[in-house]
Amino acid sequence: MLKFLNQISSFYSKTLLLSLVCVGGVFVLLADPSDALKKKKEINQGRVKVMKTEEEWKAQLTTEEFRILRKAGTERPHGKIYQEFKEHGAGVYFCAGCDTELFSSKEKFDSHCGWPSFFDPSKVNHVKTSVDHLLGYPRTEVLCAVCDGHLGHVFTGEGFDTPTDKRYCINGTVLRFRPTTPIDGNLTGEQK
Repeated sequence: MLKFLNQISSFYSKTLLLSLVCVGGVFVLLADPSDALKKKKEINQGRVKVMKTEEEWKAQLTTEEFRILRKAGTERPHGKIYQEFKEHGAGVYFCAGCDTELFSSKEKFDSHCGWPSFFDPSKVNHVKTSVDHLLGYPRTEVLCAVCDGHLGHVFTGEGFDTPTDKRYCINGTVLRFRPTTPIDGNLTGEQK
């Protein structure tokens, strides 16, 4: 199969200036061969873009995680997840969909809104934003840059006493917390 795909790629590259590359198990035909390397390395800090079918996401995630991450849902405010979030000590928050680092306890603050709040991501290039109009007015949606999972929304200018005056209002259900060890600051279970 691979030999066949290489032959097709070679033929199209020579005759039509097209390139065939494999991205996340999916073959993509590109018009400009110079784009092949760029597309193949669609990476965020060493993380390859995660693309799965709806069925694959449903198999991996809980029903609630799927509803929030893949369908832009929102968990109820002030729930059990929020209470647990408030009790977390030092640590890092990862995406439930692809295990990408998103936020840390260093950027966490209590906005009393009922959802986990951060004033900035811990890895800025691991989150992205887009404007949504789901409620009839524009809001800035926060997404995981690696798996495109919906995380929540970011609000600015609310007057919180934080370095950025931003509130990343994030659904706690789609975050995985890993505490840091008090001795060396490494993540629990992380290899050195």
